[in-house]
Amino acid sequence: MEWKTHGERKIYTNKWVNLCLVDVQQPDGRRWEYHVVRLRHLAVAAVVNDRQEVLMMWRHRFITDSWAWELPMGLVEEEEGETPEKAVAREVLEETGWRPGPIKPLIYAEPANGITDSQHHVFRIDGATYAGPPTEKNESDRIEWIPLSEVRGMIDRREIVSSGSLVGLLYLLMDEAIR
Repeated sequence: MEWKTHGERKIYTNKWVNLCLVDVQQPDGRRWEYHVVRLRHLAVAAVVNDRQEVLMMWRHRFITDSWAWELPMGLVEEEEGETPEKAVAREVLEETGWRPGPIKPLIYAEPANGITDSQHHVFRIDGATYAGPPTEKNESDRIEWIPLSEVRGMIDRREIVSSGSLVGLLYLLMDEAIR
């Protein structure tokens, strides 16, 4: 049962988000305008050291007025030709002050793909070297190496809630359990 697209128009746009009305036809023939949020793609880093700890940031998110732990992440600068791999390396260094080791894809996700086209490219990074304080001063209050053994409890206590972080950490935990 495939929906058909007959057209699309932007009703709001800026460098962060585009709100569009898409003329769609459902499989039953009903046709209407559907709101779609078009977002830039995200690169997420699960940086793991040799002590089985993951690099995380304690952040405040004003939209939900909440504090939680998150993996380093940021937008891919596609208009500048940046790949998700380059974006994740840049974001880890800018947000945490740690220079990432080897980068490999961990998992790809499309959170909320019924309303947005946002792509999350999650990478596993094995090791990092401290390069100095973060250059992004407004990203987090604390940067810490969290034992992977504590992550499940943190998720259960809602200390980790962002989907990019959850997808990466849960896949990382599953991958470690299989090894």
